[in-house]
Amino acid sequence: MNLTTAGKYIWQYERRRVHLLKEKAIWLEEEAAILIADTHFGKAGHFRKSGIPIPESVHESDYLKLRELITTLQAKKVFFLGDLFHSDHNGAWTVLLDFLDMHAHVDFHLIMGNHDVLPAAMYSTSRLSIHREFFSIGCFVLSHEPLQEVADGKINICGHLHPGIVIKGKGKQSLRLACYFLADNRLILPAFGSFTGLAKMTAKSATALWAIGPEAVIPFKLKNKVC
Repeated sequence: MNLTTAGKYIWQYERRRVHLLKEKAIWLEEEAAILIADTHFGKAGHFRKSGIPIPESVHESDYLKLRELITTLQAKKVFFLGDLFHSDHNGAWTVLLDFLDMHAHVDFHLIMGNHDVLPAAMYSTSRLSIHREFFSIGCFVLSHEPLQEVADGKINICGHLHPGIVIKGKGKQSLRLACYFLADNRLILPAFGSFTGLAKMTAKSATALWAIGPEAVIPFKLKNKVC
């Protein structure tokens, strides 16, 4: 089962096909570009500096997943929508640089997030193209935090919030799932990193919502709205 042909949901906007992948990434086929948010690489090392023994292996599955996406989709660009590296410098930064160098055919872009606080010289000597606030691709405006103002006809694709939804069943059962969350003209991505939290979103405030299950991206049926 191919990870890009199984379980994805294609959202159509202004004749543009936006592939919402169950791997918590967006694929823009016209640009051959992968969009992901909130990887928080280096977070385990940050915790270890504080005396909390979190193993670095918690990030390995995220690197593997991104490598598979790049290879399978034959991506030419990857956009990190902020919070690429969790905090101050630690040894995990070298692991990230090695990963970027392994994919020399890919252009890597970082839209800076609130956790991207390394010295400017460290970013400038990496393979990352740095964008301080936002970056536009046609009708899509990429940022880390949701923009306060978005021009008519544009969609702000962003991260930062780590959106999730709680699904309640019978017998007081509940299930927490990451989700893609569209609020007016802001499409908020789930956190790509596995070592991140999940923020409960309110379905009634969504224009559209897609929950991410183990095997598929599932459109929610919202009252008087169509996902």
